[in-house]
Amino acid sequence: MVHVASNGEEKGAEDNAAVDFRGRPVDKTKTGGWLAAGLILGTELAERICVMGISMNLVTYLVGDLHLDSAKSATIVTNFMGTLNLLGLLGGFLADAKLGRYVTVVIFASIAAMGVCLLTLATTIPSMLPPPCSEVRRKHHECIPASGKQLVLLFAALYTTAVGGGGIKSNVSGFGSDQFDTRDPKEEKKMIFFFNRFYFFVSIGSLFSVIVLVYVQDNIGRGWGYGISAGTMVVAVCILLCGTPFYRFKKPQGSPFSVIWRVLFLAWKKRTLPLPSEPCLLHGYAEAKVPHTDRLRSLDKAAILDETNSNDENKQSPWLVSTMTQVEEVKMVIKLIPIWSTCILFWTVYSQMNTFTIEQATFMNRKVGSLDIPSGSLSAFLIITILLFTSLNEKLTVPIARKFTHNVQGLTSLQRVGIGLIFSIVAMVVSAIIEKERRDNAVKKDNKISAFWLVPQFFLVGAGEAFAYVGQLEFFIREAPERMKSMSTGFFLTTLSMGFFVSSLLVSIVDKVSNKRWLKSNLDKGRLDDFYWLLAMLGALNFVLFLFLAMKHEYKVHNNNVETNDIVEKELVTVGVDGMEEA
Repeated sequence: MVHVASNGEEKGAEDNAAVDFRGRPVDKTKTGGWLAAGLILGTELAERICVMGISMNLVTYLVGDLHLDSAKSATIVTNFMGTLNLLGLLGGFLADAKLGRYVTVVIFASIAAMGVCLLTLATTIPSMLPPPCSEVRRKHHECIPASGKQLVLLFAALYTTAVGGGGIKSNVSGFGSDQFDTRDPKEEKKMIFFFNRFYFFVSIGSLFSVIVLVYVQDNIGRGWGYGISAGTMVVAVCILLCGTPFYRFKKPQGSPFSVIWRVLFLAWKKRTLPLPSEPCLLHGYAEAKVPHTDRLRSLDKAAILDETNSNDENKQSPWLVSTMTQVEEVKMVIKLIPIWSTCILFWTVYSQMNTFTIEQATFMNRKVGSLDIPSGSLSAFLIITILLFTSLNEKLTVPIARKFTHNVQGLTSLQRVGIGLIFSIVAMVVSAIIEKERRDNAVKKDNKISAFWLVPQFFLVGAGEAFAYVGQLEFFIREAPERMKSMSTGFFLTTLSMGFFVSSLLVSIVDKVSNKRWLKSNLDKGRLDDFYWLLAMLGALNFVLFLFLAMKHEYKVHNNNVETNDIVEKELVTVGVDGMEEA
């Protein structure tokens, strides 16, 4: 165990100065820099290979090998991805509050390796699989589905991987950036390049998974595909541990969640006290770093000094009284919730690219010459589109928008989100039309149309993410309190998690209300196009609500736009591709 994880006595801890693994001030010639950052990037590459290699092709295994119905298979996939994203909050909290980023990454990477090893066993042990089923019996729904006992090891493997992946994703980019001293201009420039390379490694890992691993899973064997992922993660953990003497470590500074809980607790505890006539009577008013606002005034009670905490000693106890700055920071976080709620449905639409769109491909002609392209590999079009539009937005869209709006941002964060929501609605309309055409050709003409007809919906959703993800992340970074940037990023990532869970809920409701007529394992006998139309209509209603809330939202005033823009750009690149990988 490195000393920094448990020893906060080192000189300079107050300003969160970096130390080496023995807890001593760092020697910049021997620690940090590109060597340390490169070893850390290997962990991120392995995490992408594992998670993307599972999520993008899992539905075909559940339906094709385990003989589960479409609705249940889609729910399993979306619940897995939702849990993984949600557990990112746990990993971030543990790192900030107690363990530090290094220890957290090591622990959760080891857990992820264990999870993928279990998944390899779950997909190769014969007793974990139901009896094989012929194509004729499959068409007549006569296949025997996997039993509860056979699914136990699979679920244990998936959720163990989810725990590990969530802990890695919330800390690995931050730990990598810790290897560069932002107070040193030369290292500051290197850190920006680190973010670019972090982005590159995520992209390479994702593309490798959907092209190579998916092919191995479908044509050589699931065990081989997941075994490669497991081996990659085990090697990454070993490399991460071997690099321990070369890393720079920073002491945990405490989680901002504690501030939020305390303010809410104290406001409730003091709910019967009258509010002071003037804000200047609130505790910490003179030293406040955030101006007082009149919204959510009931929270101001957390900063009331009464007779029980008026002496100097009690004023220092955060569990007896909050400062006005802390109260206003909590108000700013609460102010994000309405917009947060309208971002969820985008990721519900996005999750269909991991489930029903992949399953559609299995019912279509996937041959290119003599090569039969795996269904999951079509997701490469989604990833390529995201990368293409992310680049185009910065090189073309934003500069053009700047000329018309005279705004340094070009497009505001909420305008980006709105464009992304529009893309998602159009994507579901196109998906519904293509699915009807596919089913009609299969049923009426006994003809399989090309799977490349699915490219437009991959393209539209990918383009939508390039706007929506960056817009949402930028919104949460800009509008959050200055010292809660990491927490607000984690808060944003919960929209992805909730999007997957809403998809699971929606699939369950539709399956029950339609008496299993819409979402059948044999899509030729189902009405998947109606489900897509439902998502399009829900998306349209959500967009109307978003417009209303966006027009009501008052952006936070930034005292230093240049500095703020720099901070946002770094944060955007740090986390940028995670939306693509997580969803």
